[in-house]
Amino acid sequence: MIAKVLLGLLLSIALAVSGAPPWVYGGPQQSAPTDSDGKVNINTASKSELMKLKGVGREIAEKIIDYREKNGPFKKPEEIRKITGIGKGIWEANRETITVK
Repeated sequence: MIAKVLLGLLLSIALAVSGAPPWVYGGPQQSAPTDSDGKVNINTASKSELMKLKGVGREIAEKIIDYREKNGPFKKPEEIRKITGIGKGIWEANRETITVK
């Protein structure tokens, strides 16, 4: 009985560490930092939070963070298009979701 409990605990930890989706192991779902209207603040979002935007993977998320660290915060949401790899398609898919508040 104790072995089954320990096995279940170890499996839960392994799934959480492996990056399995939260619904697999019952952990909390994380979302990008949003304001009251549900928009993602690209000036404060972490890499993993930025990666939740449509079409934004690890590399582009890192470029967004690098850009804001070197140039200061974005002043307007559309400035995200200055990031190499963010073209019209990614901008259009996320324009209603992105904010710079």
